[in-house]
Amino acid sequence: MVPPLQPLDIAQTRTTPRVVFAQETRTLIMQGESYPENSFQFFGRILAWTEDYLTRADGITLSVDIPYMNSSSTKCMLDLLDRLADAHVRGIPVRVVWTYDPKNPRALDLAKDFEEEVTLPFDIVPSRG
Repeated sequence: MVPPLQPLDIAQTRTTPRVVFAQETRTLIMQGESYPENSFQFFGRILAWTEDYLTRADGITLSVDIPYMNSSSTKCMLDLLDRLADAHVRGIPVRVVWTYDPKNPRALDLAKDFEEEVTLPFDIVPSRG
């Protein structure tokens, strides 16, 4: 018998985003700045959860609204996107929705850089605020 999927709900801090999985919409939501002292430790739980989820999933959307991330967070985000791209290749429906502040051109550039790194449905949308 497969153990149940562990819930994922990480509170936002000054240096880390809120990360929560909304089961009803199959959406992994990440919101807030990301510059933890140890990005690999912070993202490790997210990566492990994602690996577990993708072994039993019938689809996932990653919803990202991260206005700033440091270089080690960027590396971890690429690892997460690579896992999603691998799932997409295996036929699991995967989609990324990346929200950015239109007043921040660097945020748009960051989203475009990530979009170029993966081959999966990737929507870049301006925030409404």
